[in-house]
Amino acid sequence: MDPRIREHAEVVADHSVDLSAGDDVVIVAPPEADDLVTALHEVIGDRGANPIALSGNDRFQRAYLRARDEEFETPSHEQALIEETDVYIAIRANRNVTETSDVDPETNAAYSQAHQPILDERLSKRWCLTQYPAPANAQLAEMSSEAYENFVWDAILKDWDAVREHQAQMVDILDPADEVRIVSGDTTDVTMSVDGNPTLNDYGEKNLPGGEVFTAPIPDSVEGEVLFDKPLYHQGREVTGVYLEFDGGEVIDHSAEKNEDVLTEVLETDEGARRLGELGIGMNRDIDRFSYNMLFDEKMGDTVHMAVGRAYGDTVGEDNEQNQSAVHVDMIVDMSEDSYIEVDGEVVQRDGTFRFEDGEDD
Repeated sequence: MDPRIREHAEVVADHSVDLSAGDDVVIVAPPEADDLVTALHEVIGDRGANPIALSGNDRFQRAYLRARDEEFETPSHEQALIEETDVYIAIRANRNVTETSDVDPETNAAYSQAHQPILDERLSKRWCLTQYPAPANAQLAEMSSEAYENFVWDAILKDWDAVREHQAQMVDILDPADEVRIVSGDTTDVTMSVDGNPTLNDYGEKNLPGGEVFTAPIPDSVEGEVLFDKPLYHQGREVTGVYLEFDGGEVIDHSAEKNEDVLTEVLETDEGARRLGELGIGMNRDIDRFSYNMLFDEKMGDTVHMAVGRAYGDTVGEDNEQNQSAVHVDMIVDMSEDSYIEVDGEVVQRDGTFRFEDGEDD
């Protein structure tokens, strides 16, 4: 076994979920990630905790969703499992990244809505979502297996304390802010209020890899238009050239160059799906290329991402409204050229370089 797999497991256990003796741990992973699941069992055993592993197989999910012809209800046995769990670890690793591409988008949306209470419960636990370098993900990223392994572990096996300190400089700028403006070329100019909403520093805890700072917009404050010039993979389909126009916080117009129907179904999931739930700024420069994997792509240096749908509770101030939705779909804007981030009227990043970094051109 590659020694980096054991190191990956130790980072998950000790840094991401702060594993303790006696913890009940649920691991959800596909067969492609068996080596990491094995290493996690070794580490969990060393720490005196109690693991159970469940299959996160896309083939199983596809078969179920295509066969189901009734309305979904929240499964009580799954809810009970999560309620009794201390730690939840989810691992991504694909054999076929398009396995669920022929599942009807409406079915996916209904399934997500029924599982919303389970998601709420899961997010209240100590949890981590991470990636194992599987061949299908390497193919999607157009990389050799070895190159993709290096890419994944370079992004994950970092000095996360140093990352936290570096990103804290952006947190200090954004956390007390009122208004944020994102401008990129002639296609993106959007403003939003974040007044009273905390800015979080993601340094490899709940998401591994980490490498972003993020907050939630005030739901009705978003105005303007955004062209997300990086593709996303959703429900096993590539969606490109996503354009959203906001008025009073709601998406009033949208389009996509490819698979627009997938985008439409996302926005029609529920009322909250037409509002922004997250603004994130990517700061992990070890993620130096687009890989069609949002867990990595949203952390990429020189990018901004925005998510339609659910806002994370930790990013919403006590007196502010939390946007509620069964979906949370991130989309990315490249900020490396002809772009800037403005906070309360002051430019804090231009063409990917922050004002606290050398080389920023005022």
